[in-house]
Amino acid sequence: MPGTTVRPPGAVGSALTRLLPSPAAAKVPEITVAFWVVKVLTTGTGEAASDFLAARNLVVAAGLGLIGLLIGIAVQLRVRRYVPWAYWTAVTMVAVFGTMAADAVHVVLGLSYWVTSAGYAATVALMFAVWHRVEGTLDIHSVRTTRRELFYWAAVLVTFALGTAVGDLSAITVGLGFLPSAVLYGAMIAVPAIAWWRFRLNPVVAFWSAYVLTRPLGASIADWLGKPAGRTGLGLGDGPVTITATGLIVAAVVWLTIADRRRGTGVPVPTSRSDRA
Repeated sequence: MPGTTVRPPGAVGSALTRLLPSPAAAKVPEITVAFWVVKVLTTGTGEAASDFLAARNLVVAAGLGLIGLLIGIAVQLRVRRYVPWAYWTAVTMVAVFGTMAADAVHVVLGLSYWVTSAGYAATVALMFAVWHRVEGTLDIHSVRTTRRELFYWAAVLVTFALGTAVGDLSAITVGLGFLPSAVLYGAMIAVPAIAWWRFRLNPVVAFWSAYVLTRPLGASIADWLGKPAGRTGLGLGDGPVTITATGLIVAAVVWLTIADRRRGTGVPVPTSRSDRA
């Protein structure tokens, strides 16, 4: 991929840059096994929480999801380095709202999952194209400016929406069911991982490929646990699944915060070799 190219920000970018502090270090975590585990937990939480709230009042659910998203992103934008609780709160809120947005398009507009999956795939491709055209890189460890962080969170949101639509497509429209869908996406995630590990696949391509697939993986697991047997689930309920997954996220974030402090508060997160891609 081309080297990083910094272009002058537009009027909106300049205004946001004045309002928000410049990051002191990378605003994202190191990509470790813990990162992927918590990411899958957030996708499952987003799916279960969205379904639980929407089943009671769709309008209220949408309002709560939007408020949670705005607060989560605002807090994340204000911190000047990677802070585990701020980052993962933002990801979880994106997961909830992204699920609601994708489901609303299907339910309210009556579009099939084939159409919504294709539409979100095109949106993700366009987002990455614009991001790379403006910044010259899609490496998340280059997220050290406000503008790049805005691109990053916009990309995260549309990848969540895409993953929601694709997960429902395989489980419901195609008829695989939730557990087989989870197995399918787990196997698919192994493809970019192995390609990066053994065949030197570009790390940025490998990361974003796996990142998109964690959404249908986590959602399929949550649906399998929460949905009734008549819908190929175990019937535990969306509420209990939401509470359990949230508890696991909190425990993981506490552990990550302790580990982060032991490494030294304020120490920049090391950049990956994809900065040089």
